[in-house]
Amino acid sequence: MLTIRNMTPRFLHFGLATLTPAALLAVASVSGGLWVLAAVIYLTALTSLLDRLIGRETATSSGGSNATLSVVIAMIHFLLLPLIIWALATPTLEPLEKAGLFFAAGLWFGQVSNANAHELIHRRNTVLHRLGMWSYITLLFGHHTSAHVLVHHTQVGTKADPNTSRKGESLYRYMVRAWFGSFRQGYLAEAARMQRINRPKWRNPYLVYVGGAALCLAAAAGLGGWKALVFYIALCVHAQSQLLMSDYVQHYGLLRANRADGKPEPVAVKHSWNSPHRFSSALMLNATRHSDHHTHPGRDYLQLTIPDDAPMLPRPLPVMASIALVPPLWRRIMDPRVEKWRNA
Repeated sequence: MLTIRNMTPRFLHFGLATLTPAALLAVASVSGGLWVLAAVIYLTALTSLLDRLIGRETATSSGGSNATLSVVIAMIHFLLLPLIIWALATPTLEPLEKAGLFFAAGLWFGQVSNANAHELIHRRNTVLHRLGMWSYITLLFGHHTSAHVLVHHTQVGTKADPNTSRKGESLYRYMVRAWFGSFRQGYLAEAARMQRINRPKWRNPYLVYVGGAALCLAAAAGLGGWKALVFYIALCVHAQSQLLMSDYVQHYGLLRANRADGKPEPVAVKHSWNSPHRFSSALMLNATRHSDHHTHPGRDYLQLTIPDDAPMLPRPLPVMASIALVPPLWRRIMDPRVEKWRNA
């Protein structure tokens, strides 16, 4: 476990970046007012400003390997989610405060907690893996635990991968295709795995994903009735959209070429877009170092690097995700870059 003596400035940087907005959201849920505004500003304007002021990252990793921060973020996730739902479903806050809280909470769950769950599902430790799995289940997105590892990482950069966005495909069309495609292909991959290791069909983890989601929906209804249920579903959709936007941006148009035998070439650094912007990278636990993650999925966030020859986004990942909301502008910026990498 991490102790005060071996905390590095880099680790503290990740902790402050990810936990500060969680604290703001917790206080905002109870007190509203300027705390809501502070949470919104932190996750939008301040993040963008600090990316500009701090500058770009180097290609080196922070070294080491530690799961302490990931466990802390997961525990906060499980406490913060019902608190946010309660605040949205009760008359404690004014409508404008609820709108700001909903927006900021969706960003934190979709960008910070999602990145953390992604980190955990790649861990070999069973407890850590299940922490990540339940983080996704509570966001009604449990199937991502299987689909990401069994489908996305094996099929990335091909048309067989539902989470690889295609050149010219709009974000909105992609999100629908990716959600349903990953659910279906993840299930098929797990069914095949169950058969391969001689386990009965009822051991398919999709039963846990769907059953867990049903329990979460029932808990939300018990917490605050139909209002809480509606806000919970809406918040989960908001958070899920953040995850899908990240995948859309980080894989847009980068396809693996087929070899002479018809199989795709090995996954390389050229098959993912990266964002070398220091603060937003810390906020998302280096999920922005996407090329190294796909070529070395066993590395944790502190060990990831930015390869010198990897495709780079022209702006920080959160900014590019916002641009993707306007498809004509997105294509004007990104399509020439895709062609450059395809012809490289």
